[in-house]
Amino acid sequence: MADLIESGPVTADDVRESARWFTQVLRTGAQGDFDAPAGNLAWSCWRTGEHVVDDMLAYALQLAGLPRLDYLPLVAADGGDDIARVDRSSGVGGLSETLTASAELLATQVASASPDARAFHPYGLSDGPGFAAMGVVELLVHGYDTAQGLGVDVTPAGRLPIPEGPALRATHRLFVHPPGARPAAALLWCTGRIALPGRSRQTRWTWDSTVR
Repeated sequence: MADLIESGPVTADDVRESARWFTQVLRTGAQGDFDAPAGNLAWSCWRTGEHVVDDMLAYALQLAGLPRLDYLPLVAADGGDDIARVDRSSGVGGLSETLTASAELLATQVASASPDARAFHPYGLSDGPGFAAMGVVELLVHGYDTAQGLGVDVTPAGRLPIPEGPALRATHRLFVHPPGARPAAALLWCTGRIALPGRSRQTRWTWDSTVR
């Protein structure tokens, strides 16, 4: 199947498609327990959604400001790293809308970034397609985590399979030696979520966001 999917740079539309999928997961699991852990994470499903909102905003701001030495110096009111919190009383609809809006901010910055734009990330100075790839990974992988917690089937034969195109392009951009598996499965293996035939589940992993 991967051979039938176009590879190449990760685009703004990949970010949008990944965000649409995550919001579908949230809405499909709306009757689930959002206080339950998201997969194997310590975060709840709600907190994981907030974290992804924060990632989208952070990546969009990096591409807008183009700082080369660090993240822009924003801190949460409690002094933490994540500045985004979504009013719990807004419900799943509010979380979904906020996720969509923050992902659109990133997509817009990706689409308008010049080819020579570079900005800091801890895993390597990156460009527009690089930040798009990181955004896609955050959306798809944490969407998978959240689906686990809410009981939403995102397997290839399930109701909401992980989008293979964005998964393929993001995996090829960020991971040096992705395994030869379906793109979504390869992404989940690269990020320590699953084992693959002949490959045990990773307990330590990272990506390479440098331009290459």
